[in-house]
Amino acid sequence: MTVGETFDVVVVGSGAAGAMAALRAAEHGMKVLIVEKAHKFGGTSATSGGVMWIPNHQLDGDKGDSRESALEYLDATIGVPVNRERLEAFVDEAPKMLDYLKSTGVQVMAAAWPDYYPDRAGARADRSVIVPTFDGRQLGDDRYALMREQYNRFKLFGRYAMDLTETFALMMQSKGWRTVAAKVIGRYWKDRSTRKISHRDRRFTQGAALMGATYEQVFKRGVELRMETKLERLLVDDGGRVIGVEVSNFGRKYQVPARHGVVLAAGGFEWNQELRDRFYPVPGLTRHSSTPEDANRGEALIEAEKVGASTEHTEQGWWMPTMTLPMPKASNFHEIHQAAFDVGRPWSVVVNRKGVRFVDEACGYDQFGQAMVRDHMETGANMPCWLIFDSKFRKKFSAGGLMPTVHTPEKKVPADWWDHYVFRADTIEELCRKTHLPVDTVKQTVAKMNEYAKTGVDPEFGRGMNPYDQMFGDPSSTPNPNLGPIDKAPFYAVPINNGDLGTKGGLRCDARARVLDQQGNPIAGLYAAGNNSGTPFGDTYPGAGATIGPAMTFGYVAANDIAERAGNQRAD
Repeated sequence: MTVGETFDVVVVGSGAAGAMAALRAAEHGMKVLIVEKAHKFGGTSATSGGVMWIPNHQLDGDKGDSRESALEYLDATIGVPVNRERLEAFVDEAPKMLDYLKSTGVQVMAAAWPDYYPDRAGARADRSVIVPTFDGRQLGDDRYALMREQYNRFKLFGRYAMDLTETFALMMQSKGWRTVAAKVIGRYWKDRSTRKISHRDRRFTQGAALMGATYEQVFKRGVELRMETKLERLLVDDGGRVIGVEVSNFGRKYQVPARHGVVLAAGGFEWNQELRDRFYPVPGLTRHSSTPEDANRGEALIEAEKVGASTEHTEQGWWMPTMTLPMPKASNFHEIHQAAFDVGRPWSVVVNRKGVRFVDEACGYDQFGQAMVRDHMETGANMPCWLIFDSKFRKKFSAGGLMPTVHTPEKKVPADWWDHYVFRADTIEELCRKTHLPVDTVKQTVAKMNEYAKTGVDPEFGRGMNPYDQMFGDPSSTPNPNLGPIDKAPFYAVPINNGDLGTKGGLRCDARARVLDQQGNPIAGLYAAGNNSGTPFGDTYPGAGATIGPAMTFGYVAANDIAERAGNQRAD
């Protein structure tokens, strides 16, 4: 800190929302500081798939999407009251944000992924937007290794970066997948200059690509970033206006005034068990989250509440089924593995502890988590539930962190995994005894699934009978790519927890990203975006990128509002 230093805007948090708020504020000619409590920047966004859900983006010209179609779809999926003005602001401002991002030099492209409720009115398969692979060295050798790195689960053999096309090719073992793997590995080792600096792959993919490309533009515009710098409290003047922040760096506290606004973009509260217990109907455990460990603890939400802020949608999470395994070479420590698509593959079924199904297992991961919560509230026999599969599944697909046999044959599975993390038996009866599931009920459930596999029709939940399910099924399994008989020993089971990608609820904001007090009035000088704020979508997850799309949109909106109030608004 420099004595007497002042910034126009202070942004708390360095994920997608914070990066966009800082980028846009700097574009308006404002002096901007980002404070990040972690040792790495990029937030949860850098570890994500890096997808933005942007309806009516028009990237490929007018192909039929529109403001009206987007709102029709959202109205058909949202099941709780939401702020209509804020929802419409997202639909209106998201394409503008994307146009602005493109104008800075960030490359974007539409992906052909179905909305998560493909049977609802207004649904489409082109609203998810991604950033192509980014060369991390363009951030400079001093910053390239300081962006938060993706999880091992997003890399080949825990080391080699993969884009989404490569990831799906290897995940599905589609034609030519061995060639894809060879190219990914060869590309890494041929990059000798980078290997002298860091083990990290210079190819930033998925969330790292989005954040790397965005931060290249952030740094070009002179934004200052301070890591290891934690928000301690918000500074408020006698009139109740937020005028800066008090932060700490390795225990040293100091204040940073903000002339025109503070933007809270510090993520949600999924790693705060006290807040989970306070807000969630079925709290779940922090350690089941798939976001960076102990990162998003809700400090910014807590400090905002102290100055009168209200909250909304805090009973909702961005749910993601996860499973737990010991860390390689450090078995006393654990890693969380996502199982978003594994639970809906053929030759498998998911049951609660009563041995019965409770959901279309191939549905969107957030819907899967919502079903876990509902079932647990009704039966008390979920969280965890169980993924049961046979040797055909085991040969081809992952089950959370258990890789298929082509990668991890039985002899390479650590001995301490068997019948503690992964259960194996020669018969369904024996498997049930090991997992304490009711034998007769599970056998009946498996028998039904085997019949459904023959007909291709799941009369209970419609598994594999819509475009989203089928996208992540196996075309070799007919007549339904998400169904296959569970009949080839040995049989396996892994417990599935209700993890998350963060929290849906947070600070209540208006359409201009201003934080609202208990009476619904804006708190002057205070803004929020991303998971630090309540989602505009209430209880739903409309499509891939529905966390990052609004995060960047309302970061953009917040910066525009600050600049307008400060008299620095520039023409688009």
